[in-house]
Amino acid sequence: MKHRIVVLGAGYAGAFAAGSLARRLSSADVEITVVNPVPDFVERMRLHQLATGQDLAVRGLADVFAGTGVRLHLARVTGVDPARRTVAVSGEDGDRDLAYDTLVHALGSSAAHHDVPGVAEYAFDVAGLSSALRLRERLARLGGGGTVLVVGEGLTGIETATELAEARPDLSVVLAARGEPGAWLSPKARRHLRRAFDRLGITVLAHTGIEAVEPTRAIAAGGAAVPADVTVWAAGFAVHPIAAAGGLAVSGTGRIVVDRTMRSVSHPDVYAAGDCAHAIGDNGRPLPMSCASAGFTAMQATAAIVARLTGAEVPTIALKYHGNHISLGRRDAIFQMVDGDVRSKSWYLGGRTAARLKAGVLRGSGFGIAHPTFGMPQRKRRLAAATGATGATDRIGAGAAA
Repeated sequence: MKHRIVVLGAGYAGAFAAGSLARRLSSADVEITVVNPVPDFVERMRLHQLATGQDLAVRGLADVFAGTGVRLHLARVTGVDPARRTVAVSGEDGDRDLAYDTLVHALGSSAAHHDVPGVAEYAFDVAGLSSALRLRERLARLGGGGTVLVVGEGLTGIETATELAEARPDLSVVLAARGEPGAWLSPKARRHLRRAFDRLGITVLAHTGIEAVEPTRAIAAGGAAVPADVTVWAAGFAVHPIAAAGGLAVSGTGRIVVDRTMRSVSHPDVYAAGDCAHAIGDNGRPLPMSCASAGFTAMQATAAIVARLTGAEVPTIALKYHGNHISLGRRDAIFQMVDGDVRSKSWYLGGRTAARLKAGVLRGSGFGIAHPTFGMPQRKRRLAAATGATGATDRIGAGAAA
């Protein structure tokens, strides 16, 4: 019987993991299935562009995985039972259980509501395809002179506010921040950000926490009302409670606690990658939810799976966070490098050069998804004869697997 590998989610982490496993492992020994609720790859880093009316390239997952041997199962994951090694899914063909020998959990994250009243009912977000399309439709109906309130001073809030202001100059864009937008940036980068806000006409409400959202306004701490025809919630991300409900060891935020190889500390046949993984970086701190972290954790997880299944030494991939790349519309951006303690370095890159660099990063990630196996090698690794569901070895060494 073939070793069954099930990958949950076909985002940046899941699609990369599935393609990498298909490239390295022999189809004579393994069966790889990807479970995803929608038929197309969602380019999450561009959803703020989609919401403002821009059209994005559509990459069908069936085409992405064509000829790779990866099976695509369109369904929504409703539960994980690591004791039975099954995943409950619901799709067009009804509800069923998928059995696995190795599971790669890469379901990503969604907008964190933080239990703020009215967010679920009245706010919009750009954390997923359906929610970004919902915002797109609402903005299309909003006539000139309307006000859009973006809540959140992080990367998503800044990128959404600047994209909106550039794409829809007929709207008044307001950014509400609990602290100071871009407070983590170097002084020069912060000045660049403030100039971008001024250039785009964005009103910044610093040190303004939003405690409730209503249909035509938001309520700030202290009771002050902030008028808003549309409120966009960009105040962080949260993972689905499926992992915790299934009995996997999770952090206080519900992310799966993994070891250095991205393997669950409670269930050795489960690996996590992307936003849902509570992975400790080389600096001793949890990796942030980001596309870069998705890439690093997926690389480590797949390298460890291949090594354990083939009886090889488990390699370690560098887990370093290098910095922030923030789009400020289509023609401006900030690239801020950080040190090993995630403190911003004094140097930063801004303007059109940074925007072109960000565009290159997006094109590169899109190419990687469109070519998940990066060319199929003629010789693939066979599974070790004694390999079980959890792998043949736990020896860990330096360097990446070929």
